[in-house]
Parts: sequence; C-alpha cells; structure tokens
Amino acid sequence: MSSRLNLHRTGKQFRAVLNKYILTMFEENYPENLKKVLLIKCELFNNKQQKIAVLGSNWKEVLRNYVDADQLPAVYGGSMTDPDGNPLCKTMLRYGGIVPKSYYFITISRGSSYQLDYEVLFPNCVLRWQFASEGSDIGFGLFLKTKGNETKKVEAMQEILPTERYNSHLVPEDGSYTCEESGIYVVRFDNTYSVLHSKKVSFTVDVLLPEGHTGKQS
Repeated sequence: MSSRLNLHRTGKQFRAVLNKYILTMFEENYPENLKKVLLIKCELFNNKQQKIAVLGSNWKEVLRNYVDADQLPAVYGGSMTDPDGNPLCKTMLRYGGIVPKSYYFITISRGSSYQLDYEVLFPNCVLRWQFASEGSDIGFGLFLKTKGNETKKVEAMQEILPTERYNSHLVPEDGSYTCEESGIYVVRFDNTYSVLHSKKVSFTVDVLLPEGHTGKQS
C-alpha cells in the first residue's frame, strides 16, 4: 500500500500535514509500512536542510556536542541539577503547564463574529496565524485600526485582508502578513453568515519581529 501526502500548499500546510500525529498513526496502525517520506519543493528544506538532524537513542550524547554539560540539565544528559539534586532543574527552567483553553479555543455564536487585537510596535513585523474549525467553514479577515479610532466596527478600519470563508474544518489554515506599518491589527473570525450554527475555532496568532531587529515586541 502506498500513501501520498499532498504538500502542494508548500510550507504553509507543512506543519498541519506532516506532524507527529500523522507519523504516530503510521507507526501504530501500519508498522513497517512507512518506507520513505519524500518532501518535494518544500520551502523548509530549501535553506534549512543542513540544520536539521533526526536523532536516535544517542540523542543525549549529541546534545552535549552543542551544549556544555554543566549548562545542560541532567535529565537531558548533562550534569546540571537543582540545589536539591532535581535533574529537571525546575528552579532554573520554566516547563510551563496546561495552557487555558480560552487562549486558543473559542466558540462563535451564530450570526456573530469574534475579534482579537494585536499591537505591532515596529514596521515589517510579521503577523502569523493558524486556525482550524470544527464541522464547518469559518470566515477570516485582517484589519488595521486607523490612528485615533477606538471603534470595534471593522467598517471603520482599514481592510488588510478581506473576509473570506475558509474550509478550515477540512484543512487547517496557515498564513502570514508583513505589517508595513505599526499599529493595532485586528484578526476577525466571522460567523455572521450562519443563521443556525455556532462555530468552534482553535487558533494561534504570533507577532514576529523583523529579521535582525533587537527590540522587544510586547
């Protein structure tokens, strides 16, 4: 049996298609059936192939080639521990925890929309987003608040990307926009066209600094 992973949408859909869940599915359900994965014209591999290494059981040893042992937690093969001997070094590293669902998952009522404001402090920052809906499509658009305008109505904002309906229940959407000017950018999920159904949407949005910029984006 052969399976084809459609990467026609290049790097934008790479993370959504070829991720740990796909590989886990092959390993668990089709053992020894995944002979080779071929990536053709994938943007990620044009200039970063030499920077990627797939490590095996000797991964701790390889890590020590790049990180001094006294700067690497013992759990990862180094010699650094907490004062109480904890190899995880929890007093020095933030392992995080469960992210509140409200940070990445929303329910948009029928006939309504949901807006998120992101302040871009420097020109040429990149606003990057990923989103997926459950069961049906969802509208998405990007707007810029004009100076001195505090309204939440998109009709009074500058339209950056017109609102369009995306079948993100079939393929997660992944896109970006280079912000030519600073300001408040508004990401809008639109469900105003639906008279019967609410929509559940999971999403991430990041503001990335221009390459070589040393400032901080808060």
